[in-house]
Amino acid sequence: MSGHSKWATIKHKKGAADKARAKVFNKIARQLEVAAREGGADVSSNASLRNIVLKAKGAQMTNDAIDRAVKRGAGLTDGGNYEAFTYEGYAPGGVAILIDVLTDNRNRTASDVRNIFSKLGGSLAEPGAVGWQFSRKGVLLLQSSDEDAVMLAALDAGADDITADGEGAWHITCDPSIVFEVRDALQAAGLEVGSAESTMVSSLTIEVSDLADARAILKIVDALEELDDVQDVYSNFDISESLMELVGE
Repeated sequence: MSGHSKWATIKHKKGAADKARAKVFNKIARQLEVAAREGGADVSSNASLRNIVLKAKGAQMTNDAIDRAVKRGAGLTDGGNYEAFTYEGYAPGGVAILIDVLTDNRNRTASDVRNIFSKLGGSLAEPGAVGWQFSRKGVLLLQSSDEDAVMLAALDAGADDITADGEGAWHITCDPSIVFEVRDALQAAGLEVGSAESTMVSSLTIEVSDLADARAILKIVDALEELDDVQDVYSNFDISESLMELVGE
């Protein structure tokens, strides 16, 4: 499990995810608008929209809220005029940070992102400096002690890679276009999937062993994720479970 995923799990356990539900919904609504604007409102012919709708339902966004966002994007009702772009940067320890943004005010967003990096010990990078190491994949996380069931169901569903941490946690990767089909196949096999998403995964991993660096990295990630214009933050850090628990105290 990536360090970023472990940190998200700890925050969820502490109740932070519930407090941020409205912010999550707002970000997904923005993604729905852009996907519908660029590819149309029909999920059967717009794969990007279909995946975001599934993401919205996975986050327990209501069908009415999803429909409203799609209609805004399709021009059926008034919506925002959002621009998509990506920032790249570094956190302490040489950790790479990739930030996907949807904004209606590029200058405001640039200032907000720059301030977070400068105040929290990171630095912005030139385009392409870290982006080259990231590629989009479907990633699923689950807990199970039945290795045979996990392997059989995941491989039959088209998974590319399956790894375990030795304590019942499984990390499964697949083509991003079939991540939700793989999730459904795992669930049909009686396995409980903790999360399933289309995300950016780095080909390089930075192991973080210093507590101060770990705290600084996670402060940057958290601060970026708090920005309304930031849709997703990807990184390549790996922090051990024991160190992660110390950070979360």
